[in-house]
Amino acid sequence: MKLYIAEKPSLGRAIAEALPKPQKKHQGYIEIAGGDVVTWCVGHILEQADPDSYDEKFKKWQLEHLPIIPNQWQLKPKYKTKSQLAIIRKFVKQCSQIIHAGDPDREGQLLVDEVIDYLNVTSQKRDSMQRLLISDLNLPAVKRSLNQLQPNKHFIPLSVSALARSRADWLYGINLTRAYTIQGGKVGYQGVLSVGRVQTPILGLVVNRDKEINNFTSKPFYEVLAHIFTPSQQQFTAKWQPSEACQAYMDDEGRVLSKGLAENVVGRISNQPATVDDIKKQQKKLNAPLPYNLSTLQIDAAKQFNMNAKLVLDVCQSLYEKHKLITYPRSDCRYLPSEQFSLAKSIVAMLGKAELPFSNAAQQADTSIKSKAWNNAKVSAHHAIIPTEKSPLGLSLSHLEKNVYGLIVRQYLAQFYPAFIYQQTHVALTIAGGKFATTANVTEQLGWKVLFEKISDKGSEKNNEKGGESKSNSDSPWQKGSLPELSKNDSLHCEKGELLEKQTQPPKHFTDATLLAAMTGINRFVKDRALKAILKDTDGLGTEATRAGIIELLFKRGFLKRQGKIINATPAGIGLVGALPEMCTTPDMTAKWEATLNNIAEQQTNYKSFMQPLQNTLHELIDIASSNVPVSLKGIKSTVKPAYKKRRKPKK
Repeated sequence: MKLYIAEKPSLGRAIAEALPKPQKKHQGYIEIAGGDVVTWCVGHILEQADPDSYDEKFKKWQLEHLPIIPNQWQLKPKYKTKSQLAIIRKFVKQCSQIIHAGDPDREGQLLVDEVIDYLNVTSQKRDSMQRLLISDLNLPAVKRSLNQLQPNKHFIPLSVSALARSRADWLYGINLTRAYTIQGGKVGYQGVLSVGRVQTPILGLVVNRDKEINNFTSKPFYEVLAHIFTPSQQQFTAKWQPSEACQAYMDDEGRVLSKGLAENVVGRISNQPATVDDIKKQQKKLNAPLPYNLSTLQIDAAKQFNMNAKLVLDVCQSLYEKHKLITYPRSDCRYLPSEQFSLAKSIVAMLGKAELPFSNAAQQADTSIKSKAWNNAKVSAHHAIIPTEKSPLGLSLSHLEKNVYGLIVRQYLAQFYPAFIYQQTHVALTIAGGKFATTANVTEQLGWKVLFEKISDKGSEKNNEKGGESKSNSDSPWQKGSLPELSKNDSLHCEKGELLEKQTQPPKHFTDATLLAAMTGINRFVKDRALKAILKDTDGLGTEATRAGIIELLFKRGFLKRQGKIINATPAGIGLVGALPEMCTTPDMTAKWEATLNNIAEQQTNYKSFMQPLQNTLHELIDIASSNVPVSLKGIKSTVKPAYKKRRKPKK
């Protein structure tokens, strides 16, 4: 007898639908023709044991007990799912082979593996376990997956990585939350001071950004534009490029702070000849953006529809499980397996008949184009989020579901449109001994950008995360149209110089979109230069599956608040960050740990190399907490009651 163990009931039913009939449905499992059985977990049906499971004395929160580090880790069944665990236990004993059908990610791998371990499954059955990876719940896709089973042992590193993450979160959260809640009580703070390996550095980002904005002082800086005429009276503008001699009058961002210096340049260049020093023409090509993973989808949905990360994930789960319109949504991958390309023609044809806003774009798509998204080397257990072969025709989709589905479809269709091509011309000039420059971009082929409403003049859709003006004063202005035909050494005329006075701008407050972007590209916020060099642009805090929950948790615990789209820290959040050592509130340490967790999954390092440094750091942090009273929390009230204190019954 084969036993299929799915992550959740909806996945179990989808698997059963693809297996032989007749079938009998029972409470908690489905009996397949021939005697095979499909059963399921209900998410994690096991959880890390509480500290008092290791020792009764840990029921009381005391500093002298910390840090609590289990010698032998324990899992316990969740109360609500004990009956389902009993069903799995029964069939694990009876079966001859187990097929692991957890979701195609690290958590899905661990979720079933930990049940197998907890139930003491024999080594013979473990060795023969197969892995079923399903990212599309539609019948044809499930049948294809059933024909592509792989040995489960190939995916153990994913499980080990998820296990290390789970235990690290327990160690860090349990110990530091207890330590700072106890210490907070000494200054009158009566709430739980929740500290987390990932959540607290995220809170630190918001607190530090708010502080940077509050302490920001705007200052003027100056630019000079030259208004140039050709002999045929064609006009364009060029921007002054300050020389090294001007460095004493500039700030660290390369902006000129001396108005007198800029005014002097304006006076010198007015009504003066200009000479073309150099012309560079380049044809530039911008390929379509890759299909979405969860974070990039959440970021775009926040920008376009003001949806928070948790809402986007909930809508995606509905599109995946209820409607079966998209592939597995909790993906951190933006690439697709090469064999998936063979389905593109039928998917695009279906979208063209869907009678939705994107249908016309689907009809214009060229499915002979194969973008760089199809790359087996970039795909692990799961792939990018894309539409399935199922048509949305006749389905009753909510407004939010239509919006999110439309984003996923548009990103997929972009793979079948040609590149965006533009001609870039850069001109360098000399006027009265000073250097000036200008650049113009002219679109030659709109390509995939026809699908997107906002088209950047610069051939790029990147946002300036830091906010404010450009970093460098050496940037040349971008011409909206093409430049006149020019040649090197051409003699031109500068009619006049123009002084532009601007003000430096503070960084922008975090929003759902920019906070998610910070979590997924954390190296931009890491202070340690050596660590920054190690981290990749894609290294982040948390996982695709957990980021939305972490952000929402900070709101529920009263550390963050929303004002429209803006996210701010509350007094409690500010006080907690002020009480903690810097290493807990900046992303450096956690980013390094996250990179190590990724390396475990990729078999580049091992479990011990992650857990041992974490435990050493934990001892250090508990010593710091014990020797400092958090005065930054004095006078701050909390809406979250301490979990470690039992309320006394009122006297009669």
